[in-house]
Amino acid sequence: MSTTIRPLTAEDRSDWDRLYQGYATFYKVDQTAQMRDTVWGWLMDPAHGSKGLVAEDAQGALIGLTHYRPFVSCLKACINCFLDDLFVDPAARGSGAADALIAAVGEVARANNWKVVRWITADDNYRGRGVYDKIADRTMWITYDMNPE
Repeated sequence: MSTTIRPLTAEDRSDWDRLYQGYATFYKVDQTAQMRDTVWGWLMDPAHGSKGLVAEDAQGALIGLTHYRPFVSCLKACINCFLDDLFVDPAARGSGAADALIAAVGEVARANNWKVVRWITADDNYRGRGVYDKIADRTMWITYDMNPE
């Protein structure tokens, strides 16, 4: 399957909405239309750090998405890239879209002189981890979440 990666545009809203809802469902996250409106606003705001790329199949249908943003590494005194979200429509899995989306984020990182592209995934995301293990190094870091309230 031929896959094209390109920046997210305003015309992609309905397909992005479908894919992003699929991403939330995959991770069992309750997500409202208002939450997607907020994220969409960030992605469409040139001044916001979050950006998006989409994967198109040979017919021009959107089959995947990724969101990324720069982040500071004070310890290494550099800017890195965080790949926030990555999702490929289940019908298009195995098409190479995930690899192509990650590679495109890598190209953005190189162009911006960001030193590392980092992401997290669920421990039980075995299919995704199979892809990630081939293209990136698993780190020794354990992640914690603290509710500041």
